Amino acid sequence: LLVDLDPQANATSSLGIDRGQLETTVYEALLEPEGAESAVLADVRPGLDLLPSSGLLAGAEVELVATPQREFRLRAVLQLLAPRYAVVLVDCPPSLGLLTVNALVAARAVLVPIQCEYLPLEGLAQLVTTLDLVKRRLNPPLDVIGVVLTMFDARTRLALQVVQEVRRAFGTRVFRAVIPRAVRLAEAPSHGQTIFEYDPASRAARAYNELGAELLERLGLSTVPEPIESAHGTP
Repeated sequence: LLVDLDPQANATSSLGIDRGQLETTVYEALLEPEGAESAVLADVRPGLDLLPSSGLLAGAEVELVATPQREFRLRAVLQLLAPRYAVVLVDCPPSLGLLTVNALVAARAVLVPIQCEYLPLEGLAQLVTTLDLVKRRLNPPLDVIGVVLTMFDARTRLALQVVQEVRRAFGTRVFRAVIPRAVRLAEAPSHGQTIFEYDPASRAARAYNELGAELLERLGLSTVPEPIESAHGTP
């Protein structure tokens, strides 16, 4: 299951879904978790379901401020949905607001993408502080499963320096696979396709394949298994 928790809905549109035509999305699910199942789009790709997003989600943080247990809304949603899935991935917005906190409270592990540029490296310290706060106060089992370097351009000295700094700070938590800056990767979403559909032989597709294999290894999965039914599953 892929949960698009970003109001920009990039994960939704990148899969070729017209967010303007959606009647129910993760926005409604957060407000009424018991109805979350009706928002799930089944089999958007073989073996992949989607809990889509829309622009309405931008107002969710304001609406949830006065809601009891507001940091636990996504956890309530996924406690209903997760037992049907082997893996649940949550795509977070590029900010550390209430939506991202909901994702951190609901998750078992965090995958941190870092662009190989200076400003994302600066923001990493704030992310680490937020993760520590959520772990201590709201979700003790939370851990960083890995850091992935993205938009890497080997022609620039800055990118090489960022790689060195991140590997020095996070050591073996940094994935071996590095996602390159690639035109084909930028073009794929405009066609509503993944890089594996748009250009499966590209460097970017190979890099993401390597990343997927590493992630499965860290999750203890040689392949994605069939979901285990559980009345009390958590994401």
